Amino acid sequence: MLLYKNVHPFLPAIKTNAMSNISPDAVVQSMVNNDAFSKWLGIQVLAIKEGYSKITMKVRPEMMNGLGVVHGGVAFSFADSAFAFACNNRNQLSLALDTSIQFLKPVHVGDQLVAEAGELHNGKSTGLYLVKIYNQHNHLIALFKGTCFRTTKPVMV
Repeated sequence: MLLYKNVHPFLPAIKTNAMSNISPDAVVQSMVNNDAFSKWLGIQVLAIKEGYSKITMKVRPEMMNGLGVVHGGVAFSFADSAFAFACNNRNQLSLALDTSIQFLKPVHVGDQLVAEAGELHNGKSTGLYLVKIYNQHNHLIALFKGTCFRTTKPVMV
C-alpha cells in the first residue's frame, strides 16, 4: 500500500511504503555503522525522514588540496553521503545512476558544513534528489544533484 506525504515544506509529496516496519532512522544508522568513509569524514546525522537527510561535518587540515581549499572530492563525498542516506532510508537498496555538483564558494579548514538532501521525485525504479551544502555562516557553498536506481533488495533484512 502506498501513501503520499510531505517530508519537507519545499518538496513535493512523496510515496511511502506503509508495509515497511524498519524506520528510516534505523536504516541510516545501519548504513553509517558500515560506512568507513563517512566515519573518516566525521559525518554526524542531524535529521532523517523518508526521502530526506540532514548531516554535518567539520573540515580538517588533511581535507585540503594544494590550493588551500577543501578538495572537491571531500565536498562531493559529503553530498554523496547525504544523497545515499536520503534515497536508501525506505530500506530499498538504491544506487547512484548519475550525479553532479556545482561548487559555489570555497571551503576552508575549520568550516562546519551542513548538507540537506531532499527528494524531488520518487519513482518505482528511480529517484531524483537535490543536496544543498551550507557552511557555518549559512552560505550556500555547493549544489549536488543525484539520480538513483532502486533495486528490489532491502538495505536491512
